Amino acid sequence: MSLIKKTAAELGGLIASREVSAVEVVQAHLDRIAEVDGEIHAFLHVDAEAALAQARAVDERIARGERLGPLAGVPIAHKDVFTTVDMPTTAGSKILEGWRPPYDATVTRRLREAGLVIIGKTNLDEFAMGSSTENSAYGPTRNPWDTSRVPGGSSGGSSAAVAAYEVPLATGTDTGGSIRQPAAVTGIVGMKPTYGGSSRYGLIAFASSLDTPGPFARTVLDAALLHEAFSGHDPLDSTSIDAPVPPVVEAARQADVSGVRIGVVKELGGEGGEGYQRGVLARFTEAVELLESLGAKIVEVSCPAFTYALPAYYLIAPSECSSNLARFDAMRYGLRVGDDGSRSAEEVMALTRAAGFGPEVKRRIMLGTYALSSGYYDAYYGQAQKVRTLIMRDFEAAFQQADVLVSPTTPTTAFPIGERVDDPMAMYLADLCTIPSNLAGNAAISVPCGLADEDDLPVGLQIMAPVLSDDRCYRVAAALEKAFESRWGGPLLAKAPAL
Repeated sequence: MSLIKKTAAELGGLIASREVSAVEVVQAHLDRIAEVDGEIHAFLHVDAEAALAQARAVDERIARGERLGPLAGVPIAHKDVFTTVDMPTTAGSKILEGWRPPYDATVTRRLREAGLVIIGKTNLDEFAMGSSTENSAYGPTRNPWDTSRVPGGSSGGSSAAVAAYEVPLATGTDTGGSIRQPAAVTGIVGMKPTYGGSSRYGLIAFASSLDTPGPFARTVLDAALLHEAFSGHDPLDSTSIDAPVPPVVEAARQADVSGVRIGVVKELGGEGGEGYQRGVLARFTEAVELLESLGAKIVEVSCPAFTYALPAYYLIAPSECSSNLARFDAMRYGLRVGDDGSRSAEEVMALTRAAGFGPEVKRRIMLGTYALSSGYYDAYYGQAQKVRTLIMRDFEAAFQQADVLVSPTTPTTAFPIGERVDDPMAMYLADLCTIPSNLAGNAAISVPCGLADEDDLPVGLQIMAPVLSDDRCYRVAAALEKAFESRWGGPLLAKAPAL
């Protein structure tokens, strides 16, 4: 098997045993990027020279007899919303084009400390606002399964890079489903850790009470290894939880659901499946039946407030975004337009924001500013926060009946590029199943569960667990992965026609 088809865990083992060098592994993936990324457009920036230098440093440390982490020397793609001192950080926006930060994000620093080789920065919806990676100022990313389709979003560059074998691992951020949704539509694994379980320091903020860094991988174990590598308490992040990282790697290796109570959420895919693609519901039903055959106990749970999650999210997230993006004012860093000496600071600011922000970012800033304005705060933002509390209570009640909850990750498979660009409501519905976990802050993972009958495109199963019970997600996901791969004769990604 070629190096690019091996898992991150396998590559880490081969590098540690010196059967292959980190330089060989990184070069194989750089060659793959050169071969396919012209069509996929997963990356905004690749630094081959720096990546090979990092790989050589790992090989030298191993040669000296140093014991490194299980992912040392393994290449990784980094979503271009995390600050990196050695590469530009643009957040997919013209307003930050070419900006080089003066510091590393905590996630970036921990990747380096774990010996991972950051091979480049990936494309995303501008400031992580979108569900398709069509909102990037630098052009859309394409789904490796069908390049006429979206790879999901906002972390679509990362999901496409992993699915196209350009890298075995990638980082993403999940604000309303932006890891799980792209993972589902590209046939890979994507995890949203418990909010506060992974640091937001150095992550360019979209919605501060929702943003959560997490891993992409082709296997559940690889995702767990990456999750463990960059998570944990960070005193630089005021929302970071001062608690140990849950035993995610141990759970991924356990891969056993005997006696686990699995709750099927009636409001997510139930009630006749209105708005859900038939093939998505068929694969979801099969996955639940498979879990039951593996020894899990299936129960139905009801979470009535979940039906209000989407409108609540699209008041809370834009409100926080309108506040966070106020810092991009042409006065301190980034783009500056119209500063010819004839205009006031306010005029330069207005011209810069008009030129630097894309349509979706402007839409959300305006929505959020309106929702926070005098006379409307209580009617909109205040009410949405009350709904958020009801969603948390629904989760608490459901977790009294079940150890984990399950649903389809997305209502449909990957849609064609351009199909929803002019229909924001249709675009927002892509996050219908994922948003409740962001509002509540609990852990959730997406794992492949087959191909939809209508289009032979990937379908994801979402597994949700209580706060700081991330290991439950990995335990169930790994058991399902093992059973499905036994049934399929290998990973789902092997069925991708273009790969």
